[in-house]
Amino acid sequence: MEKPIVAAQLFTIRDYTKTAGDFAKSMKKIKEMGYNAVQISAIGPIEDQQVKDIVEAEGLTICATHIGFDSLKDDLKGVIRQHRLWNCQYVGVGSMPVSYQKSKEGYVSFAREGSEIARKLADNGLRFIYHNHNFEFVKFDGLSGLEILFNESDPQVFDFEIDTFWIQAGGANPVDWINKTKGRMKVIHFKDMGVNSASKPIMTEVGEGNLNWPAIIKACRETDVEWCVVEQDICQRNPFESLAISLENLKKLGIHA
Repeated sequence: MEKPIVAAQLFTIRDYTKTAGDFAKSMKKIKEMGYNAVQISAIGPIEDQQVKDIVEAEGLTICATHIGFDSLKDDLKGVIRQHRLWNCQYVGVGSMPVSYQKSKEGYVSFAREGSEIARKLADNGLRFIYHNHNFEFVKFDGLSGLEILFNESDPQVFDFEIDTFWIQAGGANPVDWINKTKGRMKVIHFKDMGVNSASKPIMTEVGEGNLNWPAIIKACRETDVEWCVVEQDICQRNPFESLAISLENLKKLGIHA
């Protein structure tokens, strides 16, 4: 199948994955709507083996995760063991801790600490990926935090997972960042931006907002992105319905699960 392949970010349905029973029901719904892969994030305290069994029973692949940075620092062996069990290559950090966000020095420190962890993951066949929000576009000495992170991290092991909505919310262009991270991004978050009746930015289903999806998809293909993961932190309707709408709109744009 032509890449990138669509997957569902489980943070979107986080209220429906708190127990093993609810997780199983939710994975069945995800599969029935046409997804074949998921990113594990914000699920309840469910045993790793049980997660694997439930996902595999539905014929789903775990394409990536989001792991707290503290978990990577404090229990790297456990994280490696978990991802090997799940046959999942991409270890995602959803956000840097607040303590790193306030200065250029903080970003440099995170880039270096993250790179050190990323090297150990790479030695075990895994890839470290960093997911941005809009706070990374605060500038320090003329450079945004995300630019500092890009420049100061090890390009051989420290990869990115840009979020199209948050790039736009930070005042940057998602296509520019897709191109900038060529060779350093295999997983991307697809999230659209619209406006509400008060003219305030809102998250919408992919294709229901105003981002330039043909250009975004073209850039993803040209830079060899493998997975485009649909995420919607805040939905205007039932989150399962939102995931289904995004998938159908992406199919119309030539992207499939």
